[in-house]
Amino acid sequence: MPQFDFDAARETMVESQIRTADVTDLDLLAAFRRTPREKFVPANRMALAYGDAVVDYGDGRSLLRPRDFAKLVQAADIKANEVVLDLGCARGYSTAILAQIAETVVGLETDEDRVTRATDLLTDIGVLNAAVVQGDLKRGAAEHGPFDVIIVNGAVSAVPQAWFGQLANGGRLAVIMRDGPIGRATLYTKSGDAVGDRVVFDANAPMLSGFEVEPSFVF
Repeated sequence: MPQFDFDAARETMVESQIRTADVTDLDLLAAFRRTPREKFVPANRMALAYGDAVVDYGDGRSLLRPRDFAKLVQAADIKANEVVLDLGCARGYSTAILAQIAETVVGLETDEDRVTRATDLLTDIGVLNAAVVQGDLKRGAAEHGPFDVIIVNGAVSAVPQAWFGQLANGGRLAVIMRDGPIGRATLYTKSGDAVGDRVVFDANAPMLSGFEVEPSFVF
């Protein structure tokens, strides 16, 4: 049986899913071409690594569609000298991409097993300017901030105030907001004490575990 050509699949992903979605940032496209996405998915889902779909890890985490993640990152307009917080980084694929376009990346995960797995995978592919730490996603990582950019790997129903508090002046938060079936990728920008927002595109992204819409009671 011939071996699957992941390099060819990666190039096809970039050309047919990402570039056709108006992602034009050359450094970002190069990061997707260099990063072996197949290493960051479970073995039983490896065939789905480069598909135009969310890859569910089965533990409350998932990989966003390549198109959606690329558009979200491009909207954040990350500069080479900036510090990025990667929230809900799971196995570290998003951190690996971000580390190639930012100066420093802090990945945040909730438990030791996820932190260890992501750290090992990033080490395996030679990422030196990123670290994955453990903490409560809703509280962010204030001890490592402030951050120029915060990227969120999943949809949320509301943005915790702690995230805005950890943005530097001029900082951007890129997140998919969802209170129904369709999510809206939204870019928040901090200026002094004010935060502005704009919707960038629609995205059908899974809710990040712990950020679901709170049930309401009707009397």
